[in-house]
Amino acid sequence: MSRALESRAVIDQARGMVMVLAPCSSERAWDLMVDISQHCNVKLRSVAAALVATRQDEPLPEQIQRELPGALRRLHATERR
Repeated sequence: MSRALESRAVIDQARGMVMVLAPCSSERAWDLMVDISQHCNVKLRSVAAALVATRQDEPLPEQIQRELPGALRRLHATERR
């Protein structure tokens, strides 16, 4: 239970970061993180933790760095429809 709560907090922090940086709604930020998670075959909580870690000057893992621009393009392309 404790681990689930910690994961949820990190996911919510990352969602907020994406909302500010993208900019987009909470739902679209969630979709972006899920998209990255699926394309990188990495758990969502790991994607979120990597995003939050950038606040302490940690670099994003290389595969997330590579996937992020495409995920942002897909996010904004679906918003225009």
